[in-house]
This record gives sequence, structure tokens and C-alpha cells, in this order.
Amino acid sequence: MRILITGGTGFVGQALCRLLAKAEHSLAVVSRNPERAERALGAQGITVTAADTPLAFKDWQPEAIVNLAGESIAGRRWSDAHKRELRESRLNITEHLVMLCEQLAVEGHPPQVMVSGSAMGYYGAQPKAGQPGDVEIDEQATPHDDFNHRLCRDWEAAAMPVTDSGVRLAIIRIGLVMEADGGTLAKLLTPFRFGLGGRLGDGRHYMPWIHRHDLIRIIERLLTDTTLSGAFNASAPHPVTNMGFTHALARALGRPAILPLPATALKLGLGEMSTLLLEGARMVPARLEEAGFRFDYPTLDVAFADILGKD
Repeated sequence: MRILITGGTGFVGQALCRLLAKAEHSLAVVSRNPERAERALGAQGITVTAADTPLAFKDWQPEAIVNLAGESIAGRRWSDAHKRELRESRLNITEHLVMLCEQLAVEGHPPQVMVSGSAMGYYGAQPKAGQPGDVEIDEQATPHDDFNHRLCRDWEAAAMPVTDSGVRLAIIRIGLVMEADGGTLAKLLTPFRFGLGGRLGDGRHYMPWIHRHDLIRIIERLLTDTTLSGAFNASAPHPVTNMGFTHALARALGRPAILPLPATALKLGLGEMSTLLLEGARMVPARLEEAGFRFDYPTLDVAFADILGKD
């Protein structure tokens, strides 16, 4: 297939490009710096065409789209200006992809499918372990209305009009992506290796997670399985609390994890952004499992054994 990708030079995007290129798909990437994107992916042996807007690929006639673009939500404190950047970086490019699909539909050849990003933040802050209402969160769960939820809700809503152009839409609500070369785990490895890790706050909030290998397999499945549409929780089937995550990582590294970081210190240092570290949802991939998807790394112990065994 001819596949157009936004966010193709990111932590997930580059791994996805490698997988799709190996499967002999033709790839194009939307990037704010097309030349740098072509160099970065070309250095990995991936042949891509890049441009700074999705509309530049109208004549290329993509058959599928993967939409992963968006400013890092954990990049810096959430000022009002940064919140606007978080929204605009997701909504603007998604709206341009919708325009591209509309134009291609008018010409009689819309893309077959768009896989569009979202995040576990869609569900907002959910009860912690042991609290009333502590239940598994599937795709039908009622969200808690906060900034994280509104950001993901509006991002998903921006993608919905592609269905009017005859495009199958699959939305992935992604958990914390695990690999050693980026994401949350890369930030934690150094302090944990020196025995300086510990729980965050009381450690009872949930941390939905997924091995990057399984995430890109999910994206590939959603691209090719014409029976799948709508929202999917892209997280491993065994969610853990922050305390469980802390113990699993310390166990995998053979190090203690005895230095908790109080919630008050996180709130003081990070402001509203501290909710990313202190709140979560017991998210489960109900629809993926119903569709027969099987995770290669269903538990943290198995995931950490693979990731840390590469060092």
C-alpha cells in the first residue's frame, strides 16, 4: 500500500516505518522539516518522500493514513499557551488529513483507512486501586472530564469526518509506550539503575502501558483488517499501578526502589502537568482481544526482560 504517515520521525513513528518498509509498503511522511525527515529515515534504509503538509500528497493518492503527530504532552509545564500548542498540533494536522481525504474522495479514490492517534488520557482521572469505582476501563467507559480528556476527545472528533469520505477510521488510545530508546522508560532507566527510583505519590494510580513492538503490530493490524473500525485501547492486557510498575522495573534491573517522590513535590514542580504522573486509568484492550489480537508482551516482566535484555 501507499501509506502516508504523520509523526513518522518520532519514537513510535520510526519503528512503525521500519516495520512497514520491511513489508514492502510505499511510505510518505508529513514533517515540519521534510529534508531532515528524509535523512533520518533514509539513514535507516527506509525510502520515503516527505513534505510539510498532508495536502502535498494529493497526487500521490495514499491508500492508507497513519496519524501520530502531536506536540509532546510531557515536554514542559502546561501554561495556557502550551495547552493551545498541544491542541493545535493535534487538531490542525488531523483537519488537514480530513481535507486531503475529501479532495481524494471527490476524485474517486479516497484512502481505504486512517489509523488516528489518541491516548489513555481520553478517560481522564479514574479511581485508584482499592477506591470505589476501581474497575477495568474498556472502550465504552465513561470518561472523567479534565484537560487530558478534552484534548483527546477533540483530537478524536477532528478525525471523525473522514468517514463521510468513505474512509474506514480506527482510533488508538495509546498507553505509555515501553522501549529503551525513548518514551517514559528511557527517562526512568538511569535513576532506577542507580537505585534512585521509587513510586510516585501513593503509587496506587494505574499506568496503562504497552511494548512498542505490540503497538506497531496493532497499527499494522488496523491498517489491514477491514472489519475493524472505531476506538481501540492500545495497551497491554495487564494494567498495573505505579507501585506495581516501580517494583517490576526495580526487579528487572536488580536494584532497590525505595525513594518515593511525594505528590506535593510533583504538583509544586510541574503544576497541572503532574496529573500525567499521578493519575491514570485501569485501561484494558477489550476490543482488540475480542478481535483475536494476541500480545507478544502481555506482562511487564516479559516486556522488561525483552527490552533490558538488549542492553
